[in-house]
Amino acid sequence: MMLEFIFFFSIVFILYAYFGYLLSLLILSFFKSCPVAKGNITPTVSFIITAYNEEKRIVEKIENTLKQDYPREKLEIIVASDCSSDRTDEIVKSYQSIGLRLVRASARKGKENAQKLAVDAASGDILIFSDSATILMPDGISKIVRNFNDPTVGCVSSVDKFIDSEGSISGEGAYVKYEMLSRSLETKVNTLVGLSGSFFAARKEVCKDWSADLQSDFNTLLNSIKIGLRGVSDPDSIGYYRNIADEKKEFDRKVRIVLRGISVFMRNLELLNPLKYGLFSWQLFSHKLCRWMVPFGMLIALGTNILLAFNSLFYTVALVIQIVFYSFALAGMYLGSFSRGILKLPFFFVSVNYAILNAWFKYVSGERMVSWPPSQR
Repeated sequence: MMLEFIFFFSIVFILYAYFGYLLSLLILSFFKSCPVAKGNITPTVSFIITAYNEEKRIVEKIENTLKQDYPREKLEIIVASDCSSDRTDEIVKSYQSIGLRLVRASARKGKENAQKLAVDAASGDILIFSDSATILMPDGISKIVRNFNDPTVGCVSSVDKFIDSEGSISGEGAYVKYEMLSRSLETKVNTLVGLSGSFFAARKEVCKDWSADLQSDFNTLLNSIKIGLRGVSDPDSIGYYRNIADEKKEFDRKVRIVLRGISVFMRNLELLNPLKYGLFSWQLFSHKLCRWMVPFGMLIALGTNILLAFNSLFYTVALVIQIVFYSFALAGMYLGSFSRGILKLPFFFVSVNYAILNAWFKYVSGERMVSWPPSQR
């Protein structure tokens, strides 16, 4: 009886993490709405580009930023170099005559440390953070800034779109659509739980207590919540970047993102207090912690199912279904980029949760990650 309860609880838990939370947001959206009061405002903006050994693409990024239609007298462009050892800093300095600023870390201590140097040097009321690999449309800054006309907004997340090897915008996969729906509902109901790290913006007061060793996008959102502001997703603010072609490096990126996210979460456990943070506590628990606990639910579901399968046809069929699902995922792994159709979703689901499991093991073993080589795209 206890095994059956554990089996069904693990299945229900997995379903809640991926579908129950989203369904709850959808239902809640019929009763609660927090629209963003956008406006055509032009506050002073500090646009911060983080770079480490980006000599191959820093020119493209700088030129793309210079083409922004935002009033130039209100736009400060800062490149934060994480102690680059190639020609990145030299290239940036060649633009100093037209107003670009370079801040350089004295030692390589990671992205957030370099960003902190830029935050300390920034003079803008709104700080915008963008990776070197992210390209914006000419109205990218103008669009993301409009959200700060709403005094309840502390930070804004962009939407990520992939560009393929031929330079065309790739179609959205099921998971991307799922995430965008989740962000849209969170924005409508209350607040986001995380930001897109490649392109996001925040009020300067939100960045006041910048941490040099915590994932900046997630931590910025949490800092907004702590001072009574919220984070929103803007579907009109889009960051374009090339996806990582090497699946092994893409897997490592997923592990890194989750590991860094867990580190932020563990330092902000007080935000799980619903008496103080209300609806956000449930959102944080559901979107982050429940999602990160899914791989353990998968292992428990499989383990209990194996034990139960000896005594019941129902559990035997359930075990067969699980075996087929994981077989499809394994086939998708071996076929790699050639996997299509029914293999694609099982492979993606299993690989994401395997990455989460890896991140937990690294976190428990004491491993933290603040710096890494730039991804080749």
